[in-house]
Amino acid sequence: MPQLARWLSVLLHPLFMPVIVLTVLLHVDPRIGWYMGPTFRWTLLGLVVLMSVVFPLTSTLLMVRNGLVSRLDMPMRHERIGPYAVTLLYYGATWYLITEFPLHPAIGSFLLGSCAALLLTLLITLRWKISAHMVGIGGALGTMVALGWYFVPPLFPWVIGTILLCGLLGTARLLSGQHSPVQVYAGAALGFVCLFVAVLAG
Repeated sequence: MPQLARWLSVLLHPLFMPVIVLTVLLHVDPRIGWYMGPTFRWTLLGLVVLMSVVFPLTSTLLMVRNGLVSRLDMPMRHERIGPYAVTLLYYGATWYLITEFPLHPAIGSFLLGSCAALLLTLLITLRWKISAHMVGIGGALGTMVALGWYFVPPLFPWVIGTILLCGLLGTARLLSGQHSPVQVYAGAALGFVCLFVAVLAG
């Protein structure tokens, strides 16, 4: 069971959430990606992968190499501040670059909401350890609920599936011993509210 929890935490790592959610939305919500050709889609996803996964991961590995972070899972609260701050800069740059593309407003709102969720996670982490994994999966759920608010059929199965993943990931984080139940619930609530409000308002 601990091994399964570890693998689930890796597969649903918050760094992967922007790519996963954007990929799902481009394929299941006709309002967002219907006008995009394959080349445009791959360019957009490649940019998001580079800015939200590759660059933050590389920066964190450099911090590990230089002794600023003990290991990638960052068990100590204070170790998370540097990687979160750097990742926030990359997220902000991604949002800025995305605004140069002729995209559906929901994509920009999603990335802006992700920036807000990460900023609040960083500020909270200065004093208290919150589950970034649950912020990520909670944000994914908030995004899909917001987009499905008026268009229920296309996203309803994905909302249900994401709720199940929230439960599984929350259980995995508890089994790993990384977080308390309050930290798990707080992370999920923070991610959900930030992305739901941002996408619905956008």
